[in-house]
Amino acid sequence: QVQLVESGGGLVQPGGSLRLSCAASRTIFSIYDMVWYRQAPGKQRELVARISTIGRTIVADSVKGRFTISSDNAKNTVYLQMNSLKPEDTAVYYCNAASVLDHRNNYWGQGTQVTVAS
Repeated sequence: QVQLVESGGGLVQPGGSLRLSCAASRTIFSIYDMVWYRQAPGKQRELVARISTIGRTIVADSVKGRFTISSDNAKNTVYLQMNSLKPEDTAVYYCNAASVLDHRNNYWGQGTQVTVAS
């Protein structure tokens, strides 16, 4: 079992920044891809950014150039740095751990609300 705890969400004005954190309960980054998703009201959950077990990253086109995913293996924590936030970034952001060894091992955090509004 893996527990994921997100933090760092909140209310921010357009153009502002936030950094989300996802702390894992144990060392997993060598065998789990770590992914940030988001879900806005009335919309489907969408992938925002992903970091692989070897540190390769991808981000969605909608946030490219504004969001960055990174990890700190010593702290078992993944981050999502969000800059130049827009109202359309408003959503609940979820952290996901997806095992590269067994697809059945897939864990989610509880989510953290990000609201971008003036």
